[in-house]
Amino acid sequence: MARAAAAAAADETGVNVVLKRAVDAGPADVLAADGYLFATPENLAAIAGLMKDFFDRCYYPALERIEGRPYGLLVCAGSDGQNAVRQVERIATGWRLKEVAPALIVCTHAQTPERILATKVIAEDDLARCREIGAALAAGLALGVY
Repeated sequence: MARAAAAAAADETGVNVVLKRAVDAGPADVLAADGYLFATPENLAAIAGLMKDFFDRCYYPALERIEGRPYGLLVCAGSDGQNAVRQVERIATGWRLKEVAPALIVCTHAQTPERILATKVIAEDDLARCREIGAALAAGLALGVY
């Protein structure tokens, strides 16, 4: 999902796209970016632990320094993903980020141990929606809308 969104965003002229895993990103990355597209799996009705760690490490160093920047959110969920969305929305509210698209939840319906542990295949129509969000965020940045 993140790769699809990043590839579409990278097609926008004048926008530099950096795709990083949460474990590899830090406060300097947050401060250097003009906008954000967060992508996380939902684990046990919450954002993934590594994404939580990313926000824990970056929250205070970026506080009051990134206000008004645009963001979007992609969640890959096994059931509904709503709690993961709420968690990121609360963090974004604290940072005073501007949501530029409703959160996209892609539900894999993984409800058994076998399905939960299996490699997920995201449907093409869901990947297309990820690309739309990535492209829209990049276009808004390129045009100076955000």
